[in-house]
Amino acid sequence: MRLTDFWGRLEQAFGAGYARSIAADHAFADLGGRTIDQAIAQGVETATIWRAVVAAYPDRVPSRLR
Repeated sequence: MRLTDFWGRLEQAFGAGYARSIAADHAFADLGGRTIDQAIAQGVETATIWRAVVAAYPDRVPSRLR
């Protein structure tokens, strides 16, 4: 998944402002306790990061974005 696709999905699921907050502030267990921003900076594949988001927020991510 391209980075632009990742950000588009995150913003569709959470809204632009809240998506940035989640990326900076939420530490995901499936990412080893890293935030989205940290995982991206450390080279984690965006598809892996997206799966962590879906797992953490199953009710917020529409099925069409999974």
